[in-house]
Amino acid sequence: MNLALFDLDNTLLAGDSDFEWAQYLISRGVLDREVYEARNLDFYEQYKAGTLDIHEFLDFQLKPLSRHPRRELDAWHADFMATRILPIVTAKGRALVRRHLDHGALVAVVTATNSFVTAPIAHEFGIAHLVATEPEQAGGEFTGGVRDVPCFREGKIARVEGWLAGLGHDWRSFSRSWFYSDSLNDLPLLGKVTDPIAVDPDATLERHARKNGWPVISLR
Repeated sequence: MNLALFDLDNTLLAGDSDFEWAQYLISRGVLDREVYEARNLDFYEQYKAGTLDIHEFLDFQLKPLSRHPRRELDAWHADFMATRILPIVTAKGRALVRRHLDHGALVAVVTATNSFVTAPIAHEFGIAHLVATEPEQAGGEFTGGVRDVPCFREGKIARVEGWLAGLGHDWRSFSRSWFYSDSLNDLPLLGKVTDPIAVDPDATLERHARKNGWPVISLR
């Protein structure tokens, strides 16, 4: 069996679902534009620079979920999918995922973005497995906190290994393992697989990929 792991934002998507979700809430007036837009942009730049404090960001991202009933959040997310996400789903991304699935690989999205935002997106790609940052819940409602290790940088390795163990697997279970990503933040997990693939990479990842002979591809 083979393993195919996909980053989501700016990899399978031609954009960032984390960033777009906050912008969507701002556009609906759920979040105050003057207060939140500059912070959203600042966090996004920190992520791209590799300087993001994930816990500070998750406090910013998850707290709004705790202020609204789950039913209302789900309705907003359905509109978010239609208006913000489907336009940035790439045909090449869909085809690449389908190719791995058709060849019998175990396929998962592995993303730092929380599972509330990303589970419907993974489903849109036909991917049954999602390894993501998990928002804490109580009674079916979000608390604003995070459960378990955030799925970010080295945390992605820990979360993937925990997911594999739950399926009765480890890295040795697979003849080949791929991870597709655009970001320097994913260098730890890219270093664990047999086939690291840089997808429309940032400058740091592209330099690293070229130096190490990793394939560099575009799904745009």
